[in-house]
Amino acid sequence: MKTFSHIIITALLLISLPSWATIKLPALVGDNMVLQQNTKVNIWGWASPDETVKIEADWLNKEVSAVTGTDSLWKVQISTPKAGGPYSMIITGDNTITLNNILIGEVWVCSGQSNMEKPIGIQPGQKPVFNYEEEIRNANYKQIRLFHVPRKMVAEVQTNVEANWEPCTSKTIDSLKFSAAGYFFGRELFKELKVPIGLIDATWGGTRIEPWTPVEGFKMMPSLDSIYQSVQQNLKIEKHAPTLLYNGMIAPLTNYTVKGAVWYQGESNLMDVNDGLFYAEKMKALIFGWRAAWKNPEMPFYYVQIAPYHYFKDRSDRVNSPDELPLLWEAQTMSLSIPYTGMVVITDIVDDLSDIHPRDKQDVGKRLALVALAKSYGKKDIVYSGPKYKSMKTENDKILISFDYVDGGLIAKDNHPLTWFTIAGEDENFVPATAEIKGDKLVVYHEGLKNPIAVRFAWDEEAQPNFFNKAGLPAIPFRTDNWQINKK
Repeated sequence: MKTFSHIIITALLLISLPSWATIKLPALVGDNMVLQQNTKVNIWGWASPDETVKIEADWLNKEVSAVTGTDSLWKVQISTPKAGGPYSMIITGDNTITLNNILIGEVWVCSGQSNMEKPIGIQPGQKPVFNYEEEIRNANYKQIRLFHVPRKMVAEVQTNVEANWEPCTSKTIDSLKFSAAGYFFGRELFKELKVPIGLIDATWGGTRIEPWTPVEGFKMMPSLDSIYQSVQQNLKIEKHAPTLLYNGMIAPLTNYTVKGAVWYQGESNLMDVNDGLFYAEKMKALIFGWRAAWKNPEMPFYYVQIAPYHYFKDRSDRVNSPDELPLLWEAQTMSLSIPYTGMVVITDIVDDLSDIHPRDKQDVGKRLALVALAKSYGKKDIVYSGPKYKSMKTENDKILISFDYVDGGLIAKDNHPLTWFTIAGEDENFVPATAEIKGDKLVVYHEGLKNPIAVRFAWDEEAQPNFFNKAGLPAIPFRTDNWQINKK
């Protein structure tokens, strides 16, 4: 006859047993997934401790197995072939799971705040993307797969999310409210590479960069030690607290092998904390932190320089001057010194300076794809950047400026005089300047100004200049009076 104490002990033992009676998989490992081609990818999940888990797949020559650890986690690396599919995978332990409709191709994470989050269709309080009805109607690409990470902010690092891979159709692109910029990026890659594309949307409007950054990223940056120390304390669960979005929305992705990430964020760091040049330090923490989490120090990270907008004009209670946006632009340009990064400029695609969400997400996606095609896929014939300031010298009361990415030559896109150039003498008083194209350089001057020392270009939140290269890409805003932008 069992005593009451025996019953209690038995109950406690049952409670302490692992909850994984059968094999369970993370959401990312499922039907319709896209696995990164020509590499080793992680397949993982949970099962009872010491359980042997076997993996079979159509493209594998032999079975692969793993033994579950005491933490109930098992993980294997399997080799992937060149792009193709559909394939199936069988995972066997105490139970058997069959995964179907798997593709092998290219996988990218798309992240940031509302301009990356913005879907193609109708969203409360926002104008839809240009031609949104036609874009949704035509969004039928069965070899593009979509994975939309739900919003979640938590203090503890998560290991899973609640989502599924879905083939890209008119229905899924709309019902998932999938990132328009991310979709257009993936669509361009699909058309150019002709391989399956997997897109992971992890976005949240109105968020700063700090919540997306892992604690390891802050630890790497001495300039951000105060943030690192704050993370060691008990953080409140609030939208802008450091690491919380990384913990809930990015950390669960880091076992999944990806090609790289595309990023569109910065507006909140401008309006909320006026980061200016300091944003470059936070970009380093984010990029290095993600690369450490994915265990890939060369992971491509391509991003969008935020758009012209009436920050000061419409929100002067939060922004100090029209120069605040150019300072953040400069920080984003400085971030190009980080290896394996790339930036796109969108000063020319804003249809309404009072709308912080430009409607032309097609060009945003296409320009991100140009960077990826050139830098990640070795497409030598692709121009991916507009003119980028290189150097200056003074000649006869004029300043001669040289550029990188002159491809095909420099142009005024509308065939009018170049706009948004200013010049200063030793008094550091900037006045409107005349800028003229001379071969692959610019001559900048102001009649009557002697001994000029500095030039600024597009140094205003309203700047939508007409200075391009012949590849049709706008020049990167710059100034010569503070620091020299790092070379390529």
